[in-house]
Amino acid sequence: MPKISKKRKQALAKVDQSKSYNLADAAKIVKDITTAKFDASVDLSIRLGVDPRKANQMVRGVVTLPHGTGKTKKVLVLCTPDKEAEAKEAGADFVGLDDYIQKIEQGWTDIDVVITMPSVMGKVGKLGKVLGPRNLMPNPKTGTVTTDIAKAVTEVKAGKIDFKVDKQGSIHASVGKVSFDSKQIAENANELLHTIIKLKPSAAKGTYMKSVYMSSTMSPSVQIDTKSLS
Repeated sequence: MPKISKKRKQALAKVDQSKSYNLADAAKIVKDITTAKFDASVDLSIRLGVDPRKANQMVRGVVTLPHGTGKTKKVLVLCTPDKEAEAKEAGADFVGLDDYIQKIEQGWTDIDVVITMPSVMGKVGKLGKVLGPRNLMPNPKTGTVTTDIAKAVTEVKAGKIDFKVDKQGSIHASVGKVSFDSKQIAENANELLHTIIKLKPSAAKGTYMKSVYMSSTMSPSVQIDTKSLS
């Protein structure tokens, strides 16, 4: 059995594992028990009462966190020449089309988000084998296939994230950094959780939000009281 470090023991002592907390208290605890020397991410792990194998129980969406993610996202815009200036002015890190398609085909994926236009999806579609497994494939449902390139880039840079339930019926997402104050973390988490609640499929029966845990990159997890979210 692996030995628990002194810092880990101290962190675990500050969390009552048999208790669930409201968002405000959970955010304070996670900040308090994080001992990493870097600015750790604060993450939510949400288990839903859905069967993701059924199309009518898939939960997927986008949300703009009020205080951003704390991460600088590298955005690639694949567009026609007439949209390049618009993309650059909005803050895109990489802008082009055929040259970047070729780079991606050769294995380049040093990006966080890919935004494109409906008119070039014929070309971009063939990148599915590379971008799909990395969750980088543009999709109209997440606003990354659009004619309003500037708006899409601005939203991503401001803290827009997309989420999707996995095969186990869970959603994992980052809602900020430990350097945020606890109120900012709680407000970001609240925005994500209420967006997911609004997306409850009509086909989902029984308890929808089964469990929610908050943790930082290297901290123990803190259970959220799901009843406090309604």
